[in-house]
Amino acid sequence: MRILITGGAGFIGSHFVRNLLSGRFPEISEPKVTVLDALTYSGTLTNLEAVADHPGFSFVRGDIRNVELVNSVLPGHDTVVHFAAESHVDRSIHESLPFVTTNVTGTGVLLDATRNHGIGRFVHVSTDEVYGSIASGSWREGQPLAPRSPYAASKAGSDLLALAHHRTHGLDVVVTRCSNNYGPHQFPEKVVPFFVTRLLAGRNVPLYGDGGNVRDWLHVDDHCAGIELVLRRGRSGEVYHIGGGTELTNRELTDRLLRACGADWERVRAVEDRKGHDLRYSLSIRKIQDELGYRPAIPFEQGLAATVDWYRDNPSWWEPLLDQAALHV
Repeated sequence: MRILITGGAGFIGSHFVRNLLSGRFPEISEPKVTVLDALTYSGTLTNLEAVADHPGFSFVRGDIRNVELVNSVLPGHDTVVHFAAESHVDRSIHESLPFVTTNVTGTGVLLDATRNHGIGRFVHVSTDEVYGSIASGSWREGQPLAPRSPYAASKAGSDLLALAHHRTHGLDVVVTRCSNNYGPHQFPEKVVPFFVTRLLAGRNVPLYGDGGNVRDWLHVDDHCAGIELVLRRGRSGEVYHIGGGTELTNRELTDRLLRACGADWERVRAVEDRKGHDLRYSLSIRKIQDELGYRPAIPFEQGLAATVDWYRDNPSWWEPLLDQAALHV
């Protein structure tokens, strides 16, 4: 199978690439992977060093909004797995246009090219944030979208555009929506690496508001396993949730991160809450469990300990990034 992976030098995309080419997904035999990535601030070729010499790997630097480039790269591939996106809520609150052009226009360019060149399956990777906030219970795949940040609105738009290509053109589109990811190689603007890198560097960390916002935590390897199942066996035109099953308030998460890094609450500084900060996200994963047999395999405490160990062992990866990142919770 020849797969075009957009955003494959980023956190989740590079995990998927490494897992594919290392044989972690044996049902996909002899994969050939082309990564298309613009290498913006959160994407780096160091995330792909482990597979750079693999005979099935190739890399193209470029922007998914570039129509000519996308149409030159796409022919010859069997499928597209689309990770590329602007994904930082705080940045989207400050300036929304890059999110609209990358997440909506860029996805439209990819979808049109996929259809025009007769490519097979298009897996569109999205987020639980498109639903807004839920006080109790968990979202099912058919519930209406109600995004509350510019980032989430741009992802909701790209989801709807992808599904519209299925309904209008019969394009083989499948959408995944995940909960909060964590793991090694994550750019330190997201809360887990943001806290870990600062605590390891002896700095203080911020806690938005009262720390009561709730998120479900998903190890990136479990997320990639879910995407692989959807790629191979998901039903065309459907949405699948991929979750981790560990809901924590941000205050509870902070406590676990402090203990994992050998720090205490004296290192925490309360800060004003983010504008429009959603209180709680929660995904029902019954559909992907029942249809595809997905189960998250990495317990949160185990995954968090391994993640902290990775950052502790790889300061040369994150130290140059430490002052580039703003918190995203």
